[in-house]
Amino acid sequence: MMKKNILVIHTGGTISMKEDVMTGAVKLDQKNPLIEQSALLSKFAHLVIEEPFNLPSPHITLNEMLELKNMIEEYIEIQKIDGVVITHGTDTLEETAYFLDLTVKTNIPIIVTGAMRSSNEVGSDGLYNLICALRVAENDASKNKGVLVVLNDEIHTAKNVTKTHTSNVSTFQSPQYGPIGIITKRGVFFHHEPTKKEYYQLNDVSKKVALIKAHAGMDSTLLYAIRDLQYDGAVIEAFGQGNLPPAALDGINALLSKGIPIVLVSRCFNGIAQDVYGYNGGGKQLKDLGVIFSNGLNGQKARIKLLVTLTHTTDVKRLRSMFQI
Repeated sequence: MMKKNILVIHTGGTISMKEDVMTGAVKLDQKNPLIEQSALLSKFAHLVIEEPFNLPSPHITLNEMLELKNMIEEYIEIQKIDGVVITHGTDTLEETAYFLDLTVKTNIPIIVTGAMRSSNEVGSDGLYNLICALRVAENDASKNKGVLVVLNDEIHTAKNVTKTHTSNVSTFQSPQYGPIGIITKRGVFFHHEPTKKEYYQLNDVSKKVALIKAHAGMDSTLLYAIRDLQYDGAVIEAFGQGNLPPAALDGINALLSKGIPIVLVSRCFNGIAQDVYGYNGGGKQLKDLGVIFSNGLNGQKARIKLLVTLTHTTDVKRLRSMFQI
């Protein structure tokens, strides 16, 4: 069987770092240790390797995400590639994966992977995760599934996966849904797949969207600040099924009256924000005011989606329909 052509994009993160044996600090090395493994990795596919930047994932911004999107699309258009693998730091991995899922239109597999332990630590998981990602990328069953996240022998969708533990190698989980497939020594196995796919053309990432979290006693102060700083949108991680303290209502109205859309998600680990409660500050009242309820996204992904969709429209009705997909 002929080897597939896989574009491998290294972006930095723990997967390409080393631990200082003297201090215990994990930091960037002068040379990406994964590059040194190219000969070993080439037995899985013909590799085209790019390293556009080498950054810890807290340094990743929408500009780097857009650079990755443009690089992938350029390779798809100019060169025949059968799949893409991106190595990435884990702190913002899910945001980059979801951004690419929304903005890259292709049927070929795009896999994002990372590591929780650097290359020279005992139990390092980086090289193994990269090998698994390559195996998924070159597998025909991985086509038409959107961007996938592969770590710890599991395959997750970019939309559902999130980092759930600060240090455990099994940190990436998909609450409510679980992984859509697994990797074993014998092969790659999918047991279900996404039912919907979104795509938004995007050339600009200049929109500003705030993300704040509701708490007991929350008032309107931060909401007024978002208005005064002229943000383009706001995402609020609300209580339970989608409720806020009454003292936040003036701030909600202040944003909406300026045409600044507000997307509401739940701060709960599982479940979907819905307009259920009718008391002052309850979800029903918030929806009647014009707040948009998201269909199960977490806060950081709702922010990514609002940034992307705001480049297409500021109409609340259209945005609301986009957030129900």
